[in-house]
Amino acid sequence: MIAFDHLALDGRQPVYLQLAEYVKQQILCGGAQDGDVLPSRREIAVQANVNPNTVQKAYRLMEEEGYVVTEGNRPSTVRITPEIFARIEEELTLGLCREFVSRARQNHLSYKKAIALISELWED
Repeated sequence: MIAFDHLALDGRQPVYLQLAEYVKQQILCGGAQDGDVLPSRREIAVQANVNPNTVQKAYRLMEEEGYVVTEGNRPSTVRITPEIFARIEEELTLGLCREFVSRARQNHLSYKKAIALISELWED
């Protein structure tokens, strides 16, 4: 079961998006498997110290995107198909790259220097 008590929230994006992204990260890194049961909305609210309505909004988004399924009164579960995994991988990778490029530009890091540093660090 995914635990939310170590989730570090920041002020850069809405909390419900951060909760949903955290689940995506867990899927991508193998911390969540297909069929894993998620904590209840109330449990997540307590663990992450957020409003239950915020958690409900995150669940709605995760269900709309298809990687969380809730059937009736049964606990919500993680749903991972090859297509869902590929979509999450693409989304998170693109997000990391965009953030890096944005910060590199803010710091006036040249493209050549950035590529050289990435190549050097990738080998470590």
